[in-house]
Amino acid sequence: MIPTIGHVAVQMVSYGVVDRAVHAWIADECGRSTVKNSIAVLVRVMEQALRDEIIDRNPARITGWQREYASAEDELDDPGSLALVDWRVLTRLADALVSRSADEYEGWRDVVLFAACTAARISEVSVCRVKDIKASEWTWNVRHQTTNGPGGLIDKGTKGKRARHVPIIREIRELVERRISATDGTEDARLFVGPRGGRISMAVLRDATHWDEVVSKLGYEHLRRHDLRHTGLTWMADAGVPVHHLQKIAGHGSLTTQRYLHPDRRSVTDAGNLLSKHLQRPTSGPQLCLM
Repeated sequence: MIPTIGHVAVQMVSYGVVDRAVHAWIADECGRSTVKNSIAVLVRVMEQALRDEIIDRNPARITGWQREYASAEDELDDPGSLALVDWRVLTRLADALVSRSADEYEGWRDVVLFAACTAARISEVSVCRVKDIKASEWTWNVRHQTTNGPGGLIDKGTKGKRARHVPIIREIRELVERRISATDGTEDARLFVGPRGGRISMAVLRDATHWDEVVSKLGYEHLRRHDLRHTGLTWMADAGVPVHHLQKIAGHGSLTTQRYLHPDRRSVTDAGNLLSKHLQRPTSGPQLCLM
């Protein structure tokens, strides 16, 4: 439970806090039994608080997480199948999200494009600071992420506490320069903030842009919270980025990275042609005769 909600006072634990915690465990690829056992322990703790009249209901008794877990398993089995097709589709989504937001805040477009093109989590994009960008080589040093804490969103180390460097491609360099110019000029200034200057999260982005409504209207009903990251990693894999480089950019294990390397039909055909070409090569030296 620590540090997900172990630091939250019992009276402050709500259905929303528990729901976000469970979704975070699923997103972090915790096993089904781990999630189930963690919820069971939390239910017992909150049940005792209920008997002691510290709270008036047990917020740990949530339902539906098994369906979310099934969706997450599909996502983890073949994340590439959930990726957006190309840059045109990505920009179409970003523009639609801005148009649907109450204030048509252009910052949401920048967040979506930056997250997809760097294959980063929205929680990591939230903590991107001026000092983390190295324009001389166009890289971003990913060191922190935004997460739920007592009283609201807080910053902490990245998943696994490992910093990593990711490339900033040409398509978003003007965007990054513009975001830096819009800050107060200090090294600790955030590049991406909400319309009122606050921290952002996937939940904030989803609610502000009516994410579910927009993706359904565009015909992208499959899009879930991590699919911008999946898009970036899939594009990199399809572009031929070596798996060991992709692993470092993604910040996860090799087995997880391998899921992005599903060959498309063209690559399968090319592989067959290469094998045929190899078998048809003229050979020299003694030949094996079958009797």
